[in-house]
Amino acid sequence: MTLNNKPRIVVLGAGYAGMMTTKRLIKNLSPEEAEIILVNKHNYHYQTTWLHELAAGTINQNQVRIMIRDIINPNRVRLIYDTVVKIEKDDNRVILENSELTYDYLVVCLGYETNTFGIKGMDEHAFFIEDFDSCRLIREHIEYQFAKFNNDPNAHESSLNILVGGGGFTGIEFVGELVEKVPKLCKKYDIDRGKVKIVNVEAAPSILPNFDKDLVTYARKSLQERGAHIMEGTRIHECTEEGFIVGENNELIKAGTIVWTGGVTGSSILGKSGFDLTKGKVTVHGDLRAPGYNNIFILGDCAWVMDKQANRPYPPTAQAAMQHATTCGNNIRALIHNEPLEEFVFSDKGTVASLGVTDGMGAILGDKKLYGKAAATMKKVVDDRYLFLLGGPKLLLKKGKVRPF
Repeated sequence: MTLNNKPRIVVLGAGYAGMMTTKRLIKNLSPEEAEIILVNKHNYHYQTTWLHELAAGTINQNQVRIMIRDIINPNRVRLIYDTVVKIEKDDNRVILENSELTYDYLVVCLGYETNTFGIKGMDEHAFFIEDFDSCRLIREHIEYQFAKFNNDPNAHESSLNILVGGGGFTGIEFVGELVEKVPKLCKKYDIDRGKVKIVNVEAAPSILPNFDKDLVTYARKSLQERGAHIMEGTRIHECTEEGFIVGENNELIKAGTIVWTGGVTGSSILGKSGFDLTKGKVTVHGDLRAPGYNNIFILGDCAWVMDKQANRPYPPTAQAAMQHATTCGNNIRALIHNEPLEEFVFSDKGTVASLGVTDGMGAILGDKKLYGKAAATMKKVVDDRYLFLLGGPKLLLKKGKVRPF
């Protein structure tokens, strides 16, 4: 216990899981019952499911970013803007770059890092859709390539090409934004649209491996009809300064912008802190606690939460992270009051992928499939629901995608 005898709860990371856990703790516990501290690298929160739009330049960066103190009352929660270096879990201590903290209960929501699966040159030559700053850089780089092409008589057409490695959720949503953004850039810089190639490379036999076959067929056709080149079953051997070397013939696909979206892993802080990892994440108990540590909860992209019936982890999605937060907030309250803990049960609301501003596909309410504008609208509704849960009507009106008028 801390000096004032109130248990101290430290939440690491202000992503979906961290923000919603903090909100739940505020609701579950009075200021007299516990001290709550939220630690984050930046003084803002952003929706990771909007990053592909920021990277393509189809959304205003100010819409993506939310100041933490606008959502979390700093008089109720101590906000610390610092970088986590290591968790010393046997001493109940967190080492930060500029200070350190002790805790009674720890919630680890440090998010994901890009996983390049050891592909040679990917770390050196590709951009990553990883955080707010990295996506802003991608947007600026793409626009720079168009501006430079117009002003440099020696510029090669391949410098306009955009190469996207990975045909999973993020990669395909990013390509969906690009097929809408590129024609606008061509018009702005007076460049023939035919000179710009958008190429998606996926090693698996199909893009979007976790989606229903009909939905995948729709997505593929939609993107191809709008000018995207999709290469499935094509392995990337190496990423060079010029592009990807792919396939059995070691073909070089040249591009001025190379973006890798092919995989993520949990924060490297987990490994540095000595947690037992499976593919970069901690397999937590059903109550979301780390094995061997009754006061440490691990949520979101840092955790594998097992679906015991299917004997596999639940997909690490934003909706899962938000649901982790509810269970975690309830369980910390239960621990403080010596009450029984609850097991996490995932309630699948469905998954919708955007394929640009007015197109999309997905399934909701079990197996109801949505296509086109209906899916695109549902995706915006899902995004807006999170804003409402996070900050109420005020935040929804300020940052929401579906405008009431």
